[in-house]
Amino acid sequence: MGPVLTLALHDDEAGTKAEGMGLFLKKPFHFWIRLLLGGVFLVASLDKIYNPAGFAQAVYNHQILPDGLVNLVAIVLPWLELLLGLCLLGGVWLPGAVTLTSGLLMIFLGALVFNMSRGLDVHCGCFGTGSAGPITIWTLARDASFLVMAGYLFCRLVARGEDKPVTGPL
Repeated sequence: MGPVLTLALHDDEAGTKAEGMGLFLKKPFHFWIRLLLGGVFLVASLDKIYNPAGFAQAVYNHQILPDGLVNLVAIVLPWLELLLGLCLLGGVWLPGAVTLTSGLLMIFLGALVFNMSRGLDVHCGCFGTGSAGPITIWTLARDASFLVMAGYLFCRLVARGEDKPVTGPL
């Protein structure tokens, strides 16, 4: 009788887990976009936090900011990216997180286009100091796709105010 009872409990637990997983997989499209962008920002921040001097060099190489702001940006920006990534992943402070994420992505894409049009052979620095190669059309396409996703989230969650009922924490 013991093994049958254990088997019955195990089957109920498996059913509950399967139902929970089914509900998780049925989350709306903007939930998955939010998780993707949150993961991107989280990953992008880690090497920059670990190596602020290398990131400061990458920021300096873009030749956009005054010298006095390079170190400040190199220290603050990675922590902001980490905070935004965690907010997007956790589903907290979404209107502000989505708005700031969209704004940062516009700035990042603008800086890449600006430097590519000037013909500067700089490395993106997008995912830290070890980002491979100079800015290419693929770098622009990648960042543009992130901006489109952020714009979708902005329209969906902020402009329409749909963040409350369906995008809670994991």
